[in-house]
Amino acid sequence: MNSFCPEAWPEDMTPEAQKDCKKCGLYQQGSRMIWGEGNPKAPIMLILDNPGAREDREGNPMVCGTRQTLQKATLEAGLDKDQIYVTYILKRRPVRAYDKEKTRNICIQHLQEQLEHQKPDIIVCLGNVAVQSFFQDLEVDVKGLRGSWHQINGYQTTVAYHPLAARRRPNLYPLLLEDMQLVAERMEKM
Repeated sequence: MNSFCPEAWPEDMTPEAQKDCKKCGLYQQGSRMIWGEGNPKAPIMLILDNPGAREDREGNPMVCGTRQTLQKATLEAGLDKDQIYVTYILKRRPVRAYDKEKTRNICIQHLQEQLEHQKPDIIVCLGNVAVQSFFQDLEVDVKGLRGSWHQINGYQTTVAYHPLAARRRPNLYPLLLEDMQLVAERMEKM
């Protein structure tokens, strides 16, 4: 991964009406709301659990390891960055413990608003938190669902390993790449 040189995908500005949302309580942890990144008109919406670090300790912009791995896999699969929009179940980065179930149930409403507005052709849930939240089923997991397509709330949906898991366990990277290639193949047929 050292030869890959990532660049930050442009951040999608949080709608004014949502910037000061305090319903889930994560605002108390001091993190700002991140609506998404990439092309808001993209046909592919990738859903992660929550935003990662965007700035280093000095406040300089950076691309975190999760996004580096995700960008590398999408590029290697033949997807163009203009085809991709990344968003999150939680719109703020948790930095301390929080009530996970309550917070996810509140924050999924923001995602539903995005879906209604953006209407992507394909949704890819990355990692078990995103899968279980989007599928609204705690019994499902990436391992059992990957490699196939599902109709969830009217959207063509597939799942993939979380890029951070693939980064920490390199044996999962080929599977993440396979999952992104499945998406690229579907895009070619559209």
